[in-house]
Amino acid sequence: MVLVNPAGLIAYANSEAELLLNISERAMQGQELGAILALPAGYRDRRAGLGFAAYDSVIDIARGGRVRIDFIEAMVADHPGWRIITLHHGGASRRLGQADRVAARSAVGAAAMLAHEIKNPLSGIRGAAQLLADGVDAGDSQELTTLIVTEVDRIAALIDRMQDFTDTRPLAPAPHNIYPMLDHARRVALAGFARDVLIDERFDPSLPEVLIDRDAMLQVVLNLLKNACEATNRQADRRVMLTTAYRHGMALPASPGKPRQRLPIELCVIDNGPGAPADIADHLFDPFVSGKPEGQGLGLALVDKLVRDMGGIIQYAREGAPEQTVFRLLLPAAAR
Repeated sequence: MVLVNPAGLIAYANSEAELLLNISERAMQGQELGAILALPAGYRDRRAGLGFAAYDSVIDIARGGRVRIDFIEAMVADHPGWRIITLHHGGASRRLGQADRVAARSAVGAAAMLAHEIKNPLSGIRGAAQLLADGVDAGDSQELTTLIVTEVDRIAALIDRMQDFTDTRPLAPAPHNIYPMLDHARRVALAGFARDVLIDERFDPSLPEVLIDRDAMLQVVLNLLKNACEATNRQADRRVMLTTAYRHGMALPASPGKPRQRLPIELCVIDNGPGAPADIADHLFDPFVSGKPEGQGLGLALVDKLVRDMGGIIQYAREGAPEQTVFRLLLPAAAR
């Protein structure tokens, strides 16, 4: 939510608006709304004193990137000239009143997709077993038993990943200098899946210690680096960039009985690939959603879970000119 005064300047923005627009309330105050985000079509032609709504609009934001939102403006009762703008992320109007049904459908869909993923290797195992039962020569027998072992291992690996995703054991975040971990992740990547990729670094040298679980964070960064490298497969100049920054004023909304959680540490994994297909961009962190033909759709869901378990958030965006893919992590700083 963003509150605009009679002079047309932003007077207040809540923490959800800070996260969506990637800018702190302090930086927004005193600016015109149009300086923070591109206003929806027809907004400037609205009738004075009346509300305005634009649903499922794709707009650019000043800090780079593009978001899909429902933009709703209403007059503030008993305060002439004051307006409150509500920004629902991801076309939320399409889901209002349907949260329970959507959650149920997601759970059913995840179960169906898991069944589908397991069913494919099982059919191969069954076929190989039938051929063995019919009697084949020694060479073919060795090939078929190898196929069975390979497919059984694939099922086990899938179930292991699902167990990682459903693991509810709490992490133990502790203060860490993030740079040794990032250096380790970079060296692991360059020794394997990133051999042909330029990995650049743009770091804030004054960054304080971050509150993370080191092993979980390493898993997150390696997963994002691997996705970024795979996304650049068709680029002539394959580039991935790691950046860090300190963002004043960024915080998660307060939960019942708890204060707002400040998230000043920003870590971005950026690549020059084409980005996610438009039809799944709003659902990248849902289980079994993948833009890769061979993908299982569990990697980013696990990344999202691990980041949330550490008290942070992760966002996807297309930013810059030319556009690049940005996965932005906002994390808590260690107490000083």
